[in-house]
Amino acid sequence: MIYASDFRKGITFEINGEPHVILDFQHVKPGKGAAFVRTKYRNILTGATREEAFNPNDKFPKAHIETKTMQYL
Repeated sequence: MIYASDFRKGITFEINGEPHVILDFQHVKPGKGAAFVRTKYRNILTGATREEAFNPNDKFPKAHIETKTMQYL
């Protein structure tokens, strides 16, 4: 499990069983009210991009994505 406060660029996590990768994040602490994490993320399967704000205590399962470097001949 990964907390929203631990988000960094390139980290993969799951929402509703679909893997997403974090494109950008910003920890926001307004003058009044609770802090939150503003996040821009992309669905790996469909390519759709969303922006959403999460509570820093929200937990998400980490998505294990295997990547390989290849050379096309």
